[in-house]
Order: sequence, then structure tokens, then C-alpha cells
Amino acid sequence: MGFFDKLKKIVNKDKEVFKNTSEKELYDKGFEKTRKELSDKLNKLNKKYQKVNSEYFEELEEILIMADIGVNTVMNFMERLVDRAKKEKITEPEMLKELIVDELFIIYVNDEILVDKIKYNENGPTVILFVGVNGVGKTTTIAKLAKREKDLGKKVMLVAGDTFRAGAIEQLTSWGDKIGVKTVSSNENADPSSVMYKALEEAKKDNYDIVLIDTAGRLQNKVNLMNELDKINRVIGKLIDNAPHETLLVIDATTGQNGISQAKQFKEITNITGIVLTKLDGTAKGGIVLAIKEEVNIPVKFIGLGEGMNDLQVFDIEKYIYGLFSELL
Repeated sequence: MGFFDKLKKIVNKDKEVFKNTSEKELYDKGFEKTRKELSDKLNKLNKKYQKVNSEYFEELEEILIMADIGVNTVMNFMERLVDRAKKEKITEPEMLKELIVDELFIIYVNDEILVDKIKYNENGPTVILFVGVNGVGKTTTIAKLAKREKDLGKKVMLVAGDTFRAGAIEQLTSWGDKIGVKTVSSNENADPSSVMYKALEEAKKDNYDIVLIDTAGRLQNKVNLMNELDKINRVIGKLIDNAPHETLLVIDATTGQNGISQAKQFKEITNITGIVLTKLDGTAKGGIVLAIKEEVNIPVKFIGLGEGMNDLQVFDIEKYIYGLFSELL
């Protein structure tokens, strides 16, 4: 069974993918802009052409690029789609949309990253380092993940490691107070590594389950940032085996291809294990998830579908494809 058939079952509720109605509504709302843009254009394209031809494929290519799936990703996708359409002798646009959904799903399918959640440490605190440029929603994302983990019964600590940005320490501390978790901090302009050392010593002593660490995002000076992250990783690794267990890069989805550029640059200077894509509800270019997979090959682990504290979702490819294409049926 192709993924298009699976998608139909999801829409028809024959296959339970969502935990509850509110989660389904979150995806419906979160991908509304992208879905409307993509589905409207694809439906119009299918009505315009009675038969699939080169002009049809050219227009389809443009639609997918406008969804911010990425030029390279779209070019590779179109090559596979055209080849498969020829082999399966598909000439009608209505039949081709099944291949479109299937092939976009296949872009992301990879046994290693299809279901790639947080790698928890079984022998002590799980340390998660957050990186990303200023303004992408990094601090808010840390707070949302802290609440999620606390709601799961975990003992959570926040660490204000972005000691150079004005207000960063106060912002994270404020979130910690609201959520009801401890925040470890120091003075502005303090050495971030010293703050983390103090925090992790306490986390080990008091049996914390999760430690979420904020870091500076001064990507404009990559050498300094790389040196700082190297030092941070050494300090963390000395205190807790195999830490950090995750290094999550936070990207604002509304920045489109600039976000992919950030991913490439951060990948050059530190070991990124996953991406958190924020503000997907605020863009019509939700195809960036597929572009990140194809161009950077780092799994998207969480997506932000709104401003609420419960709107940070573990990334799920089936729910994502549903969010993009449910109106095609």
C-alpha cells in the first residue's frame, strides 16, 4: 500500500495516527497556511490539464519550489516522479497526485531518522544543548520542552548559558518560575562553561532527569562560537558520560531557505543531532521540513505549531504529510 492510500485511511479515521481530536486540530491549524497554498495550487493544476505533459511537470515544479521544499530537493523529486509516471503509464493528473504524495513521503523515509526521538541517558541526567541564532524562539522552545518533560514526570533543570545577550538570563529564569522548574544562572557576561559546570554538579547530586542548556547564538563570528561550543562540550563531557546527549538546533520556519543556511553553518561548527523547527503555523512554506532532510540530513525532532506551551510536537512524518495534503483527497 502506497502512502497515499495510508493518507486516505488517516483522513477517513480508519487508521488512528493522532492521540486525540485536539492533536489533530493542532496539525490542521498549524499547517493551514501551507496546506491551503499547496492544495489550492495542485487542485487548480489538475483541473487545468486533462493529460500529464511537460508543461504540467514544469508548473508542478514551480509550485513545490514556492512551498520552500528547496530547489535541489524538487529537482531530484521531479526526476523520480517523471520516471515513475512513465513506468506506471500514468497520464491523468488525478492519478498522478497519488505518486506526488508517495514520493514526497519517500524523501523523508529513512530507518535511522523516521522515528528519531530524544536519546535519553539511562545512567544519570540527560543533557540537551540548544543552539541557534537570536530571534528564532530558542528560549521559548526550551521552556516548552521543559514543560513537556515535567508533565511526563521528569525532574527538569534549565541552565542559562547565553550569558552575553541582554535579558537572556532573566527570560529563561522567568520561564522556569512559570513552569515550576529550577533555573541555574550566573551574572551577565560570565563564562558559560562555568555556569554549566555548576549546574551539572548540582544535577548529578540532586538526581535531575533532564538538563536543558541555553547557549549563545552569535553565528556572525563562527570561530569564536565554535571555540565556545568546543569548550562547553568538553566541560559537559567530563562531568557526565556521553553528554551532551542531544544538541538541538532551533530554526524559525518563517525564514525559509535562510534557516537551511543556518543549519549548514551550525553543522560545520558542532555536532547537531536534531532540529527544532519553530513557527510552522506562521508560514505557507512548510515544505522546508523536506528541504532540511534532503540538504542537511539532520532529523527534525520537534516542530512548533503555535504559541501555546503545548504546541511543541514531536515530529512525525505521517502527521506532517497529513498536515500538508489532507485537502487533496
